[in-house]
Amino acid sequence: MVRIFSHYFALGTLYLLAVDAACLFVAILSGLSFVVVDGSQPLLNAVPGVFAIVAVMLLFASALGLYNTESNQKLWPIAPRFSVPLVGGLLVMHWLFYRTPDGAVSLQAIVTTLSLATIARLLVFSLSPVAPSFINRRVMILGVGNDAAMVHETLEKSRIPGLYFVGFYSLDADPTCTANLPPNKILLPAKTIAATAQMLKVNEIIIATRERRGGVLPLSELLDCKLKGIKVIDISAFYETYKSKVRIDFLRESWFIFGDGFRQSRARMLVKRTFDIFASSVLLVLSSPVMLFAAIAIKLESPGTVIYRQERIGLGGRPFNVLKFRSMCVDAEQDGRPQWAQAGDKRVTRVGRIMRLTRIDELPQLITVLAGHMSLVGPRPERQFFVDQIIKKVPFYAARHSVKPGVTGWAQVRHHYGASVDDASDKLEYDLFYVKNHTLLFDILILFYSVRVVLLAEGSR
Repeated sequence: MVRIFSHYFALGTLYLLAVDAACLFVAILSGLSFVVVDGSQPLLNAVPGVFAIVAVMLLFASALGLYNTESNQKLWPIAPRFSVPLVGGLLVMHWLFYRTPDGAVSLQAIVTTLSLATIARLLVFSLSPVAPSFINRRVMILGVGNDAAMVHETLEKSRIPGLYFVGFYSLDADPTCTANLPPNKILLPAKTIAATAQMLKVNEIIIATRERRGGVLPLSELLDCKLKGIKVIDISAFYETYKSKVRIDFLRESWFIFGDGFRQSRARMLVKRTFDIFASSVLLVLSSPVMLFAAIAIKLESPGTVIYRQERIGLGGRPFNVLKFRSMCVDAEQDGRPQWAQAGDKRVTRVGRIMRLTRIDELPQLITVLAGHMSLVGPRPERQFFVDQIIKKVPFYAARHSVKPGVTGWAQVRHHYGASVDDASDKLEYDLFYVKNHTLLFDILILFYSVRVVLLAEGSR
């Protein structure tokens, strides 16, 4: 795994992205060869523009989840993810490149590019489990208990190209040997951990046992592994690296105090605030026609206010009023008791259902961002009633209030809609990862991922 912009990327995923970029680059140049037929416009002059087009196409493909190894990899879910940026890129390339000297459209160039790029991307997709040997990583799990089983399940679901699981190293004193693990993957401690790792050419050891007292954990052997160049991580670091979240059941106060991250400097806050003002202003201008149409539709469908205010908990646990388009009928909470939004909620109006699917109801929050109560990216703000419930049951929940809440966030793009205390606990694991690692570039990355959430209507209710 490689850490870029406080975010972890698998080497195999980066390799697939590089191969996809090379295929797109060759496909575009091949199409251009049908347009550039004389020496007046050398093909070499178009290379910088092709690089720019490929970069934009890769960004949008990433935002749509094309390189997400945990997503459904069947043809139908994956086809729109590579076809949408491909077709969109071709429309841009038409205006930039694919016109003959007399200004006519070069259909031969467009068809050639589309065919080559589609074939190349299908090949990249079909060969995604295959990776060159230089990026292969062989992983061994230390422990055979329930935690080891969870780690193994996570590795299996991740489907990271080039990642190979070699087995579980059983500790004699491990008191939790109750997990149902594949017997052929359990490595008996006939040799030391270092000797076993070297024999199996292990690159990484994951410590998946919580019991570390009484000499259960062979520290000297693990130190020997680390000195031999083998990466050793505990289960908390594993979930941060491979799942980009923080498991709260493994947390201690010392992790917050002595761990890295949690940078809340004035410079960071100034950069974030400047970006919020600029980006929210631009988005307000661009979305104003949509907001006007939504306001008219709400007013025509049902009586009541177009925009409603609702008190939420923000930075430092202080309350503020969030603005949203009204998507429910008037007096949706007649008994005065706050309720979680449920799938197929009957309180949602017809216009409101469309707005929730497309996230149009969230657009007025950009005004709240300009007012300084929210940020574009951050944990989702909750109501005081739910916060009081969650804090009693979920440890460290108040830590998410150390940054401003956001219109979108890491938990929103990685987890489904939260509609219970259990969901809030799961989302907190992603929120804590964001609080620990947030940077401007990480915020921009989350905004790109939000494109997929909006276009595919993920997690809407």
